[in-house]
Amino acid sequence: MEILSLTRRSALFGLTVIGAALLGACNAPQAPSMQAATPTAPGVHIGAIDVDTAPLVAQSGNPTAAWAQQALPGQLAQALAPRMAPGEAGAATLSVVVNSIYLGGGGPANPDIITGDATLNGRQVHVKAVSTWIPNPTDQALPEQAMQGRVQSLAQAFAYRLRRKMHL
Repeated sequence: MEILSLTRRSALFGLTVIGAALLGACNAPQAPSMQAATPTAPGVHIGAIDVDTAPLVAQSGNPTAAWAQQALPGQLAQALAPRMAPGEAGAATLSVVVNSIYLGGGGPANPDIITGDATLNGRQVHVKAVSTWIPNPTDQALPEQAMQGRVQSLAQAFAYRLRRKMHL
C-alpha cells in the first residue's frame, strides 16, 4: 500500500514538472517579426495636432464624436510630450482621423474599441486601441458621464498605441 502511494506522488510530481516546462516554453521569447516597422526619424518634433472626427460623426453620432474631439488632442499631447514643440519652425503636424468607436458590453470579453489613421511627415499608420470597461452601479445613475469617461479612456489608449506604432 505504501509503495502505491509513493508511485502516485511521483507520477503527480512528474506531471507537474512537465506542465511547468511546457508553460515555460510558451513564454519563451519569440523571434522578431519579418515585418519591421519603419521608425520615425529621431529628430521629428510635433508642432500641432489635428484631429478629424467626421467619419465618427457618421458612424456613432455627435455626442461620441464630440467627446473624442475634445479628449484626443490632450491625450496625444500628453503621450507625445517629449516630441511636442509647439511654435517651432519646421515642426510637423500630426493628423489623426478617427474612423470608429465601439462601446462594448463591458469586461474583457467585449471591450471598447477605437480605430483611426494617423499621418506624420508623410508616414501613415492605422491604429486600433482597446480599453476594458467594467460596469458599476454609478454608471446606471449617470450614463452620459460613464460614456464620456469610456471615450476618454479610449482616447488615452489610442494615444499611447499611436506612440508605440510610430516609434515616437
